[in-house]
Amino acid sequence: MHSSNITIAGRNVRSSHHRPGLLPAAITAVRWLARKIGERRNRNALMELSDDQLKDIGLSRGQTESDVHVYSRY
Repeated sequence: MHSSNITIAGRNVRSSHHRPGLLPAAITAVRWLARKIGERRNRNALMELSDDQLKDIGLSRGQTESDVHVYSRY
């Protein structure tokens, strides 16, 4: 097992596990989740628009109900 000493603000912290890929993987997962939440929020906002409002932005009700079409626009 690899062990290292890290000094943080005057304290010694002993790190017994170092996983170089864990932090980037966690960041990637958080970014993916944030993107999916944003896509869902955008889709919900489109679904709340009236047919006339959708027509103004060049979409129909059927297009907003299609995940493939809505998500491909973002």
